[in-house]
Amino acid sequence: MKHTVIVRMACLEDAPEILEIYRPYVEKTAITFEYEVPDLEEFRQRMTNILREHPYLVAEEDGEIIGYAYTGNFVGREAYSWSAETTIYIKEGQRKNGVGRKLYQALEDASRLRNIRNLNACIGYPEEEDEYLTKNSASFHEHLGYKLVGKFHNSGFKFGRWYHMIWMEKMIGDHEGDPGPVIPFPEISAEVLKEIGIEKQKLPS
Repeated sequence: MKHTVIVRMACLEDAPEILEIYRPYVEKTAITFEYEVPDLEEFRQRMTNILREHPYLVAEEDGEIIGYAYTGNFVGREAYSWSAETTIYIKEGQRKNGVGRKLYQALEDASRLRNIRNLNACIGYPEEEDEYLTKNSASFHEHLGYKLVGKFHNSGFKFGRWYHMIWMEKMIGDHEGDPGPVIPFPEISAEVLKEIGIEKQKLPS
């Protein structure tokens, strides 16, 4: 029987479960260029920093988190405020079943509500695919409308190998005139979020 996947805002109580989704990406892949899995305290702090301004979303099925996605500041200067960097990780065994697309659509809709105009993805990219890194992430983003805008050659070294890094972007709003202020994600009401398929609170089990 097919079960419903719910997208909701992450909360700090989710940190242990989310960290376990992230762990194999650090230990077994070059999808992230991080070498060491952060401890739970550090991971909670990372979540706290994101949650102050940005959407941090989880996909949940039968009470189990099977993927997460969030945006963060792009570069960090004030003039970049209308651009955001995207991040997504899916639990092992749950890839290629539509969870990533569902999370990214919710993230895109949430970003529009905030008045974000550009979404940017930083992606590890191999010269030749190997056991640590494929080109699947780039293909995933391309299928969702992202375009390649830059490639940094041999900029990451992990597992004794050099990997490229690419930037892909998607325009989700117009760029005419004054863009207006960017809205912190926590200020968006639960009612408005529900209209785009995002639950604001953790649902009771």
